[in-house]
Amino acid sequence: MTRHVAVIGAGPAGLGAAAGALRAGAAVTLIDSAGRPGGQYHRVPSDAYAVAAPVLRHPRCDWWPESTVWSIERPGDEGVPRVHVLRGEADEDDRERLVLAPDALVLAPGAHDRVLPFPGWDLPGVYTAGAAQALAKGEGLAVGDSVLIAGSGPFLLPVAASLLAAGSSVRAVLEAGAATALARGWTRRPWELAAHTARAAELAGYAALLARHRVPYRTGRAVTEARGDGRVEEAVTARLRPDWSVVPGTERTVPVDALCVSHGFTPQLELPVAAGCALRDGAFVDVDADQRTTVPGVSAAGEITGIAGAQAARTEGLLAGWIAGGGAPDAPAAVRTRRRRDQARAYAARLAAAHPIGAAWPGWLRPGTVVCRCEETTYGALLDASGDPARNSAHAIKLATRAGLGPCQARICGPTIAELTRTGGSPHNRPVAQPIRLGELARPPIESTDRKGNAI
Repeated sequence: MTRHVAVIGAGPAGLGAAAGALRAGAAVTLIDSAGRPGGQYHRVPSDAYAVAAPVLRHPRCDWWPESTVWSIERPGDEGVPRVHVLRGEADEDDRERLVLAPDALVLAPGAHDRVLPFPGWDLPGVYTAGAAQALAKGEGLAVGDSVLIAGSGPFLLPVAASLLAAGSSVRAVLEAGAATALARGWTRRPWELAAHTARAAELAGYAALLARHRVPYRTGRAVTEARGDGRVEEAVTARLRPDWSVVPGTERTVPVDALCVSHGFTPQLELPVAAGCALRDGAFVDVDADQRTTVPGVSAAGEITGIAGAQAARTEGLLAGWIAGGGAPDAPAAVRTRRRRDQARAYAARLAAAHPIGAAWPGWLRPGTVVCRCEETTYGALLDASGDPARNSAHAIKLATRAGLGPCQARICGPTIAELTRTGGSPHNRPVAQPIRLGELARPPIESTDRKGNAI
């Protein structure tokens, strides 16, 4: 009987996992909440379908677009977790409620931008860098005519390239990390550089592009405030010390009509946590040499195991899918893929070392700065609650301030609030991973399905 592998996420890691499982002879159900494959990296529709075509056209692959995994049910024994899916667009009233019981499960949900709050970050015209790139790549829309890009990490460079291609004038790219930290991170293992020549060439290409368009790239500088009447009109930038505290007297005001900010990425860990997967350092899914998690039958790939970029995510996906599909771990292709994966992990370690978040960034905040946008909880309210001896837990602080209890359920603000209040705990523990209507929850599901969604 053909082995059935369910893959959640159709970005580079998910497409790689589907390809690996198909090569191993398995049947695949590929699930994604978006209407087309490719994830954030392959936003251009023609590019996305060109990359995904070999997988989607395979006779053993079923593609489930606009399908939301809202829960993962742990089995009572050693079986593979069951996957609860809603099929159909989110604004539809008649979404199908299905349950998949695969032989193996690969989790590849990806990550989203992390933005550290600052005064004015909730003004219209302030975007996450990922959102701005999605509009530029997917729709050809520029978020503004005069745009400033700020934050930390190499992702700022492709965002600048996308905005320039869409017609924006980019005032500057500001990297909060000091040049010395970047240099230490990228050169701490010089003997590994040969394994990353493609990445180095990509970065060199971005540098050349910025030079052609006369876009300054400045390190050790950040946006610490956005101002405007009804929408962003100017950004206040400041020089930072290595701990990201502001150097007094270095503030500068830059007129802009859009501001794009990203301080790295937050992995989407709701589904791995729901499945019972152990985390590494509380931040990423812990996997073994073959991408298997601590839960039998469940593998993980991509940004949820470590932020390393699209090519690394695809490599991890290939290995995870091959193993999940029943492929031999010692097959020559698996050995080669494992070697490339290890090189990618070395790159991820280099990336983390080069772009750490400075501990003093909360010094940018004021009492009235919003830290939870859904509930409009301010930094002052959070400090008052966390300073009350009667509220010495994350749960008590949430109840007192409603921080993290809004529609996003702490997906955006959770890591920030945990850091500001020093309460710890996982902001990803959500039995219901995605919103579901009460009517949908009350409707009896198709209890068991084959890979095509048919009742068994």
